[in-house]
Amino acid sequence: MMKRLLSCQMLVFILFAQLSMAADVYVSPTGSDFNNGSKEKPFATLNRALRKARDLRRLNDASVKEGIHIILRGGNYQVLETIVIKPEDNGTRESSTFIEAAPDEKPVLSGGVQINNWKKVTTVVSGLQKNSQSNIWVADVPMVNGNVFNFRQLWVNDMKAVRAKSSNGDAMLRILNWNKAEAACVIPTLPFSNLDKTSGLELFIHQWWEIANLRVKKVQVMGDSTKLFFHQPESKIQNEHPWPAPWISKETGNSAFYLTNAIQFLDEPGEWYLDAANKKIYYWPRSNENLAAAKVIAPFTETLISMEGTIDNPVKNLVIEGISFQHTGWLRPSRQGHVPHQIGLFMTEAYKLKPAGTKAKPGLDNQAWVGRQTAAVEMSYAVRTRVKNCSFLHLAATGIDLKKGVQDNMTKNNLFSDIGGTAILAGNYGDEGREIHMPFHPKDEREKCDVIFIENNFITNATNEDWGTVGIGCGFVSRTSIRHNEIENVSYSGISLGWGWSAEENMMKGNRIVANKIHHFGKWNYDCAGIYTLSAQPGSIIEDNYIDSIYKSPIAHLPSHWFYIYNDEGSSHFSVKNNWTPSQKYLQNANGPGNVWSNNGPQVHDSVKQNAGLEKRFQYLTANKTPKSGVINEEHSEVIELVVKEGQALDVAKLKQVLAQNNMDSNAIYQWQNHYVIFDKVQDIGVMQGRLQNRFPETEVRVYHDMFYEYSKKKHCTDKTVAKEWDHILLTANLVADEKLQKEYLAYHATQFEKWPEIAKGFCNADFQQLLLFRNGRQLVLVISIPKGESLDKLNPRTTANNPRVDDWNKIMKKYQEGIKGTKPGETWVFLKPMNNE
Repeated sequence: MMKRLLSCQMLVFILFAQLSMAADVYVSPTGSDFNNGSKEKPFATLNRALRKARDLRRLNDASVKEGIHIILRGGNYQVLETIVIKPEDNGTRESSTFIEAAPDEKPVLSGGVQINNWKKVTTVVSGLQKNSQSNIWVADVPMVNGNVFNFRQLWVNDMKAVRAKSSNGDAMLRILNWNKAEAACVIPTLPFSNLDKTSGLELFIHQWWEIANLRVKKVQVMGDSTKLFFHQPESKIQNEHPWPAPWISKETGNSAFYLTNAIQFLDEPGEWYLDAANKKIYYWPRSNENLAAAKVIAPFTETLISMEGTIDNPVKNLVIEGISFQHTGWLRPSRQGHVPHQIGLFMTEAYKLKPAGTKAKPGLDNQAWVGRQTAAVEMSYAVRTRVKNCSFLHLAATGIDLKKGVQDNMTKNNLFSDIGGTAILAGNYGDEGREIHMPFHPKDEREKCDVIFIENNFITNATNEDWGTVGIGCGFVSRTSIRHNEIENVSYSGISLGWGWSAEENMMKGNRIVANKIHHFGKWNYDCAGIYTLSAQPGSIIEDNYIDSIYKSPIAHLPSHWFYIYNDEGSSHFSVKNNWTPSQKYLQNANGPGNVWSNNGPQVHDSVKQNAGLEKRFQYLTANKTPKSGVINEEHSEVIELVVKEGQALDVAKLKQVLAQNNMDSNAIYQWQNHYVIFDKVQDIGVMQGRLQNRFPETEVRVYHDMFYEYSKKKHCTDKTVAKEWDHILLTANLVADEKLQKEYLAYHATQFEKWPEIAKGFCNADFQQLLLFRNGRQLVLVISIPKGESLDKLNPRTTANNPRVDDWNKIMKKYQEGIKGTKPGETWVFLKPMNNE
């Protein structure tokens, strides 16, 4: 009996030994690369651990039968040279290589360098404003790998500081013009001295759906205006490429901008300036920061880990788990400028075709070639790889980039926060030299990015340097699943899928965007969506997503050009169904065949909202949410005005036909004399303006982009029940010509709900459903919506009943308003008559 018991015990021991036969290699910040990598004597660097793992596989060591685990103890690992993972580091299906955190510990791979020995400035610093001198601290820039290094980001106690800029806070000015003949930008002259003698000055400019960083070569002051000229190569690219270009518009304002990287701009807490020539860094601390004890980090390394396989010998069977990737930089804008085309892909060459058209695309009017930003983790030719339960924090550009030949990858359960560019990028974008409008058909299947799972990632405060980047971006990919992610606080679109702008056949197919939660997007850039697609993608679906809360961008080139779902050029063969959005504000622009839309909008069952986003076991990641700031935008009806020559009439039947053809209400037309106003929801107001102008070439077509005031019963009244059907009353008037009085008028309306609450109370008493004010130049259009069948004459007196402040308000407003051309003396507001029965 005793022998049998001992035999069983030995058998269990042998089985256990076989099951646990895996090599463990340990790394610790307090280790040494002269150690043996055991738990007791860990290595100091991941590179050394990888070398040992490589040797174990090369020698067919028996310990690797069940895999190799490179275990990183908690703490900070400074990475001053990219860690390259090669095919020689490959695992096998039965014996993967794991790079993982020790249990309950938090290892950090950081590309940053700490800046210490801060001192208060005590002597006059050349160029620094006098009223800033007493607030500034200075430190020496340290040597790294034998050289003083340059950087574009700075983190103080893990909060990103602001590179000194000409506008304070979130404010931006508008350019005056862009002079393509001289390759110069014209801006208002700024109140800073000696900018023409400043080295390293940069222009940050907003351009439609992107931004650009342009290094200033020359500053030419011309009184109230200043011309800026730029270095190459960005000057040529910026002035030749047509899309996206500087925005010049009297209706919505020219492109917003600020200048950066001059010591003159260092004038508020949280700003810093690097004097590279004198190896000094200057910083104005925030109120809660003590620089004597603060952790101040500047980035040095751009890519922390790079998997570099080849088409014949890819990196295989590798898992990265539990690692935090932090403090990466990106210096290309400081060396070559940054003029991106879309989602942060910078143009290396771009120009307008004159005349338009190529053999493949007769209507094409532009061509461009692009490159991609660096990423903290990059993969090329990698098969069966996993990146999970990691964090990507405080990064200058992309978080993780699956570039080429990445197949059977899982990027899941990760946190992305404080990312300068795109959090997760995948697929081919033509960055190897193919023009961006060409379809991608790799001759070798191994070039494809295929079978990729991007799941249960929490992305917050991404795209905070290049505002045109996205939460998740996928170019030419196939069989890719973007599922159960949550994306918030991004400057542009949440998810972008596809590339090529074409309905032609390409490698994309079988992609899935399912059960994602996307909210608080479009903070700065429009022409955006929660989910955006391009090109033909047979068998692809967009399903069960929850998209809500787009920011009201203060600088959008077209304030209404945003969408919850946006199928852009060439989008084909998509099934779009059961997506919950607050309204059906979608755009299908130049789509190809085969798209099927069904049951999308606010009527979708609440279970979609409840199930979208991170699955329950991963919702702990949302503890890292970042603060929301800004007004949320909502879909509303638009105002388009057609003005015919005096004494003439518009062909109303033709106008109604045009509206019906564009899925608009043909009865939504209102008229006064030679003014015809359309008030209705419109899919793309810019496109609609062009179509109306083409159909009525002798007519002035004006769009009222600026809806500057909104009262809503639902938002502003105690009784929030609204009528099922509304009648709209439209009136128009002009603001007086005095610009100072115009600003006063707008200011009154911007603060009315706070300073004049009695006005909204009067509207509530009158049962007004909504009241909107639109502006185009000096002309105003007022929309008052009341329950259908009610009379404005009956309801309006209720606004002033026992409410004398409304009378006071109306008296004040009179000095700011006057009648439009054609009104009688003393007449101000005129009613536009509905034409629904004509």
